Amino acid sequence: MSRVQLIQLDSVNVAVRAHYMPLFSRLGAYSPSLLDDAAWSHTARKPRMLVESWAHEASLIPVEDWPLLRSGAKKPGWWRHYAHLLEDEPGLGDELLAAVKELGPIGAGPLERALLQESQRSRGPWWDRSEVKRLCEYFFGLGVLTTGTRKGFERLYDLSERVLPPSVLSREVSAEEGAQALVTRAAVALGVATEPDLRDYYRLDPRRSQAAVASLVADGVLEPVSVDGWKAPAYRHVSARTPRQVRGRALLCPFDPLIWERARTERIFGFRYRIEIYVPEARRVHGYYVFPFLLDGHLVARVDLKADRAAGVLRVQGAFAEDGVDRARVAVELGEELRLMASWLELSGVVVNGRGDLAAELAAVA
Repeated sequence: MSRVQLIQLDSVNVAVRAHYMPLFSRLGAYSPSLLDDAAWSHTARKPRMLVESWAHEASLIPVEDWPLLRSGAKKPGWWRHYAHLLEDEPGLGDELLAAVKELGPIGAGPLERALLQESQRSRGPWWDRSEVKRLCEYFFGLGVLTTGTRKGFERLYDLSERVLPPSVLSREVSAEEGAQALVTRAAVALGVATEPDLRDYYRLDPRRSQAAVASLVADGVLEPVSVDGWKAPAYRHVSARTPRQVRGRALLCPFDPLIWERARTERIFGFRYRIEIYVPEARRVHGYYVFPFLLDGHLVARVDLKADRAAGVLRVQGAFAEDGVDRARVAVELGEELRLMASWLELSGVVVNGRGDLAAELAAVA
């Protein structure tokens, strides 16, 4: 976490949940329970290390970063549009929070049923089913609620005051301080980036981000640099170092911090990448859930992956090489990484289907 700063959450589970993959990409096979314990359990001996919040998107962040995201440095979230529910029925918010306090951690479905039943008994405000989930998301966005734990991938809401330590909840951070701290964290994660790149990492307010970058440059935390081919000014964190050589390989999920900003991915790697989940199947170019393949500092291929648990295999539903790569070497390295991923997911092997210009070579070695 000290390198990437946050891990994005996503509900798609066609291959593996998005929050598990960045650690595998960087560390190799590890026990997902380590992340589960860090994010969704708490004991006196092993305090919670991570908490859910809106950062880039819904994300896991270090517990100590919670006040930074509550500082006012971020641009207003979409959940603010649900404030009208409280304006229309002021008592709904108090009723919902009281129910979470009594019943939590609790999912939106059970909470909805409890509130509807109580409303019928007491002849109080009539809860609409959509109102419960919307208000949960509203209070989650404000930081009043967070995720106490998860059941499967279902978020179980709880009061933030019962999830986070008092020292974190009571820490007050100004918007300026929050923006500077978050831009610094983004710069550590990105190494070299434009101001919009730094801003996007935590979805900061543009004015706050621009002021923070200027202040960090003045303080010597960021250094202005020029990058060949980049039109916008760039900034380098002073601790960033250029390695003499880059060696290694990794499969990257669509929500990996290295590639989630698609324009930056194209600027750095010359790799045009679009997620095609919402594209009709007949119009998809590369597939439903495509993992770019990083090899020795270059994005050299992409594979459409599915964990077929019924058959016990990792299916490669499409494999595509970038122009000008050593296809034989890419196929061998990619095949080895796919076998490692299959083993990590407790699948028996890899099956390559025929789609894509790298599929035949990959099938021969996978």
